[in-house]
Amino acid sequence: MENNSVPQEGQNKYSKLAGNTMIFAISSFSSKLLTLIVQPFLTYAMRDVESMGISKLLSQCANLLIPLVSMGMSNAIIRFGLDKGNSKKQVFTNGLLTILIGYAVLLLCWPLLIMVPGVKGYGIFLCIYVLTSCLRTLCTQFIRSRELNRLVGIDGVLCTFATLMFYVLYLVVLDMGAEGYLLAIICGDVASSLFLFFTGKLWRYVDFSIINRALWKEMLRFSLPMIPAQISFWIINASDMFFVNAMCDGIQGRSGAEWSGLLSTGYFLPTILNTLGTIFYDAWQLSAVTEEQDRGSFFSTVFRSYSSVMFCCAGGILWLCRPVMLIMKSSYFDAWQFVPYLTMAAVFTCFTQFMNSIYVVYKRSTHSLYTMMAGAVANCIMNYLGILWFGPAGVTYASFLAMVLVFVLRAIDSHHMMDLRLEPVHVAVNAFLLVIEAGITLAEVPWYGLWTGLLCAVVILYNFRGVWAMGRVILPRLLGRRAAPLVSFLDRYFFEKK
Repeated sequence: MENNSVPQEGQNKYSKLAGNTMIFAISSFSSKLLTLIVQPFLTYAMRDVESMGISKLLSQCANLLIPLVSMGMSNAIIRFGLDKGNSKKQVFTNGLLTILIGYAVLLLCWPLLIMVPGVKGYGIFLCIYVLTSCLRTLCTQFIRSRELNRLVGIDGVLCTFATLMFYVLYLVVLDMGAEGYLLAIICGDVASSLFLFFTGKLWRYVDFSIINRALWKEMLRFSLPMIPAQISFWIINASDMFFVNAMCDGIQGRSGAEWSGLLSTGYFLPTILNTLGTIFYDAWQLSAVTEEQDRGSFFSTVFRSYSSVMFCCAGGILWLCRPVMLIMKSSYFDAWQFVPYLTMAAVFTCFTQFMNSIYVVYKRSTHSLYTMMAGAVANCIMNYLGILWFGPAGVTYASFLAMVLVFVLRAIDSHHMMDLRLEPVHVAVNAFLLVIEAGITLAEVPWYGLWTGLLCAVVILYNFRGVWAMGRVILPRLLGRRAAPLVSFLDRYFFEKK
């Protein structure tokens, strides 16, 4: 039997990736824990399902404005910050100046902003939310570009704790509803930005007297195409709520806002996958840019292991989604029907994010734009048809198919840049198994828990090689020399040629 574990040659780059992933995992573990705690907490703390829907819609409006205000600069900060030939002071100053200019434009558009349905009354909170989020992202990405990864990890823990405390203050103590939800996130971002600014001594990198216009133009050429790409990504992931809010009023006696609240609750479990993907991508960006030798083989090996882990996690979520949703307030339990296909959409969202790293490495941001726009257009069409044919859950099918489309387009496009082997049969078989598992869950067939559990086991067995290839690199980082006997035993037992 062939050994598909990580190659020994060039092991340092895999070890470095594993180490960075663990650091970012520490940073994001608390965020993942916050997600697990806060979503059920919100179902009890918010006044009703409709208030939840309004809060999530406002948050998604802010997420739409953020790439416009920042001009996509978060992507340029880390890409140009990692280039050894660039002045980090000029990179950070250019990024900060871009955000301030973008925010000034947003304020000039205030009369138009408050005319957006649902925004009036929340406009001030929305604008502050956008600014604080842009500044926190700027600081975090710049710290990453300096490879101060442990500082990023500490910041993640502190920001999570601060946000949780603000949730308690604004939602439980002061009972502020949607305003409190936005304020908690704003205050968490402010606390994080201040922490990074002072501990990372970022004031040393602010000097508006040395603006490098040539570098600024180059950064903007890279980042501006990211704006429509990020908006397209937003359309695929967030437009579902707006379609549901507009088209599902009266279905089963619920308002459109109530259905939006249920849909947002349905993201509870898929968000765990997105968090895992973000943990990995934060570390992967550093390796993808800095490791220049044999990139095709490096990318291929990492994707095989990464995709195996994600498929196994998705299989587990599909198996357990209904029991886990019982922890929510009873009026939110029906959100389980959104979970299966949102989970599979999350898997392919992580894959498209991985493929985007190729565009970052080769500075081909326009390719990111074209592929995401294709997915966004397809998603809007399928959202409309999905709701007409299947009701509110139809938007989850649309999200899944749209992300599959983007992944396929990027997989085809990537072959023009590097020799990347994605093993399409491996991806297709896993997707097929997950679709069957989701179908059994949604159909509520007799003993569905048994059948989905068996399918989950099949997915894990089918992906064991890829998972172990990642595990054999991570275990030594966790256990040190004590991991050697375990790694040697499993390699010999499962992978030695018979």
